[in-house]
Amino acid sequence: MAGTASCPINVHSLPPSAGDRGQICARLDSICQLSTNFVELPLGSKGQTAVLADLSAVELRHLIGSKAISPVEVMQASLDRISDLNGLLVAFCDMRPEAAMAEAKEAEAAVMRGDALPPLHGLPIGIKDMNDVAGLRTTYGSHLYKDNLITTDEFIVAHLKRQGAIVVGKTNIPELGFGATSSNPLWGTTCNPHDVRFTAAGSSGGTAVALASGMVPLAMGSDFAGSLRTPAAFNGITGIRPSAGTVANERRAFGFSPFNVEGPMGREAQDARLLLAAMAGQQSFDPLSQRRDPGFDAPTTPDLAGLRIAISEDLGFCPIDNGVRATFQAKMAQVVGFFRSAEDACPDLSTVERVLQVMRSLEFLYDFKPIYERDKAALAPNVVYEVERALTLGIPDAAWALGEHARIHRASQAFFDGFDLLFTPAASVPPFRHEDEWPRQINGEPMANYLRWEAIAYGVTLMGNPAVVIPCGKGPDGLPFGLQIVGPLHRDAWLADVAVALEALFARDPELSRPRIDVNTLLKAAATTKPNTQQERKTP
Repeated sequence: MAGTASCPINVHSLPPSAGDRGQICARLDSICQLSTNFVELPLGSKGQTAVLADLSAVELRHLIGSKAISPVEVMQASLDRISDLNGLLVAFCDMRPEAAMAEAKEAEAAVMRGDALPPLHGLPIGIKDMNDVAGLRTTYGSHLYKDNLITTDEFIVAHLKRQGAIVVGKTNIPELGFGATSSNPLWGTTCNPHDVRFTAAGSSGGTAVALASGMVPLAMGSDFAGSLRTPAAFNGITGIRPSAGTVANERRAFGFSPFNVEGPMGREAQDARLLLAAMAGQQSFDPLSQRRDPGFDAPTTPDLAGLRIAISEDLGFCPIDNGVRATFQAKMAQVVGFFRSAEDACPDLSTVERVLQVMRSLEFLYDFKPIYERDKAALAPNVVYEVERALTLGIPDAAWALGEHARIHRASQAFFDGFDLLFTPAASVPPFRHEDEWPRQINGEPMANYLRWEAIAYGVTLMGNPAVVIPCGKGPDGLPFGLQIVGPLHRDAWLADVAVALEALFARDPELSRPRIDVNTLLKAAATTKPNTQQERKTP
């Protein structure tokens, strides 16, 4: 029976100098007491892996380093949870379970030899299906690339492997990476683990669901117009959009464009911080690349009571669902007490909509015009829409957008002379059902295209500042609600520290704490539901 046996994981081998040893022990004891399966099963059984799957990456790394648990056990926990739930949730697509387990055994051997261990040693990680992993296909969720087998890791993947992470597989995305939901005709539709009738958002939806459901403790995403932040909000996890250049990026078609960034996601803010610290670093192939902030190696506890925050419900131009607005107001009424001062304010972002349309169109033309001219029908409708819109623009449009974007960036940096942080809702609407595909209207206002509803995210993209999304209780529909917190340019490590501090405060309040999924309900649904794969392409 639950609570009748002690946790058999050897937490007491943690060294006395580990500052959070007691916290980890208490967390493990709590999980063991809540897991009816675990306490009735012996060490090494699937019951134990259910416990490990729900631990944070930081906790797991401490336990691995102290020889309390093995990377093999951690990997088995991930593989078991994926086996149980992926048919229902479709978080992962192409996978490498045998290779991952072999690498976990190598990681275990390194621990037992007493080798110096890198920061992510033995931790399973999911990689978005837009990044190249040797031995797996990069399909972009499209039949155009269904046989695109990769032979060489791209830089960020190779770098994370050197940091000790073990790649489990690729996480699902929208077709060609563009869409409001992570649904594609090749792999199927990713479902929100808090309620599978609802979307996980996109394009890093598979990544967010893999984390929220305990399939992996770490996963990376990418972000242009909210692709990392919106899925974090919808699935009740943390996602960080770094300043451009914090994480070297070799995938940007336009090397000098600050829009597309790679970033970390984690069930908890401390996990996202751990992954960002491992991802950060300067590389010559990225012209925006920045030297790694030493702050990543020295976490701090910011004095929130000394910080000046700005609050904006809509950044001055974004459509915001009335229920989201009311929820944000209520949440912030509780949050402002943590800070020195709070004021309703935001930079002048009045031209963001037009600037984004033009700048985004330039990149679509570069990426997809050859395919469009050769075989338009092979492209997802969202991509066709973007290419055809781009073809209506001229050089004067591009010149204006480039200049106006510079003005937005400078105004945004000047804004942070008077504030330390900017708070907004993380998404303009609550999670929506799969059949809606994308919000056609907000409060009766028609959305011009599949992207317009994400204005609260892409407004921050054009500012250029780092942003973190953290869960903040539930929204008007009972599903996760997220806050977006924007910080000063290139203060990414400090912003991550703020997120960790806030999440700790939120955890004390049921109205603000991170919503947890009901794994047992998902397991029952997975056992009786036909796998959700290979959906027909939907037309926006």
